Amino acid sequence: MASSQKKYSTLVSNTLLFAISNFSSKLLSFFIRPYLSYALDTPDIMGVSSLLQQATNLLIPVVSLGVAYAVIRFGLDKEVNKSSVFVNGGATIGMGFLLLLVAMPLVRLIPNAAEYLPFLYLCVLASCLRTLCTQFIRSRMLNRLVALDGVLTTGALLAYYLIFLSWLKLGAAGFLLANACADLTSMVFVFFAGKCYEFCHPKAFDKKLWRDMLRYCLPMIPAAISFWIINASDMFFVQAMCEDYGGRSGNYWVGLLSAGYFLPQVITILGSIFYEAWQLSAVTEEQDREVFFSKIFRIYASVLFCCVAGIIWLCRPMMHLFKAEYYDGWTFVPFLTLCSMCTCLNQFLNSIYVVYKRSTGSLVTMLSGAVLNLILNYCFIRLWGPWGVTPASFLGLLLVFLLRAYSTRGLLEVDFHPGWLLLNLGLVLAEIFCIMRLESWVLPVTALTAIVCAINFREIFSMLNKLVGKFLHRKKGDIV
Repeated sequence: MASSQKKYSTLVSNTLLFAISNFSSKLLSFFIRPYLSYALDTPDIMGVSSLLQQATNLLIPVVSLGVAYAVIRFGLDKEVNKSSVFVNGGATIGMGFLLLLVAMPLVRLIPNAAEYLPFLYLCVLASCLRTLCTQFIRSRMLNRLVALDGVLTTGALLAYYLIFLSWLKLGAAGFLLANACADLTSMVFVFFAGKCYEFCHPKAFDKKLWRDMLRYCLPMIPAAISFWIINASDMFFVQAMCEDYGGRSGNYWVGLLSAGYFLPQVITILGSIFYEAWQLSAVTEEQDREVFFSKIFRIYASVLFCCVAGIIWLCRPMMHLFKAEYYDGWTFVPFLTLCSMCTCLNQFLNSIYVVYKRSTGSLVTMLSGAVLNLILNYCFIRLWGPWGVTPASFLGLLLVFLLRAYSTRGLLEVDFHPGWLLLNLGLVLAEIFCIMRLESWVLPVTALTAIVCAINFREIFSMLNKLVGKFLHRKKGDIV
């Protein structure tokens, strides 16, 4: 029993630690879009910056060959030489970046990339190196250093934004440069503070381990690209298909869509903080995994549904934080919020593939969702204009969840409580219908939000009371 309770306490401890480490950075990222609506002046410039950022997100897994997934997974194995893991990861990124340089003529074909190519390449390299170092120290359980790095990176990014956007007014180029410099600052700090240099032994390169790492992480590349297709291809579809829609440019609609991601970031922030802690517990806790996964899934989904209902309720008044030109971005928020929730749940199920090193399952499920998303993007934009991309993304991510819920049962049987999930989803969809279609939306949306919170409150309260209570009152010797 003590061992069983300790794994819950460990998860709570790590979650709170990562929450503290990420609070300032996530708080900054939450408010950054309203700030950017002023710093980048117009929705068109915001649109260009968002497209470049998504281009960077597409290139990162290609350049790194997804090796960050292998670094933390193999780094957590006690019998694996950590120097070999780190050196193999660095060699993979170096090889990938050389291939990116050779592929420069193709990269220039990405919308807006040719004009900002040096900044784009710097962003990709900086992000890959930072991820390598941060994932490596996570695999060594240096969680307090991760926390400190989160605070440092936040301060650095804020400083670079103020310098390159508010002071030098470099626009989209300044946006990329600020992100690259913040990643490089973080990488240098973690490399020395985490003593990563002690693991930089060229002779530690292990071909057999490298093959095992690549065999594990290579399927993650198309999986990551498929994830990108579902979450970011919307912007490229909108830019291409909505030129002159409503007398506005494609970049203008991309800018509004980018602003619409503001509130759903609450879900993304919550999910990223939890997943950083969860992936450690999912791999290292081996006893009663089915019960452990089922309990955590229920509480996690309950929190997410409450957040989704609350964000939809607040989306219209909260969009007043932006410049007036961005207010109509609220229409993208409801389904984007559901997309963020599905992404979090899909990450949770992906941890099962991580535990059993079945990365092919991650690839097949995400690829299926990406194909559906591409088809629906085209169809829905033709039907409903730029707003069509958000329900298309939701349906793509929902398909990923259903496929993973089915396919993972052969590895680990998680109790998903399907009736409870359908009830919550039905209430949220009703809430979306009311806020999008009814002029007098306040009362019904408020009532539906209250119902969702009431349905999930008991579960959340009982689990938090159990987990946090034990964490706060446990003996000093139990602290992880």
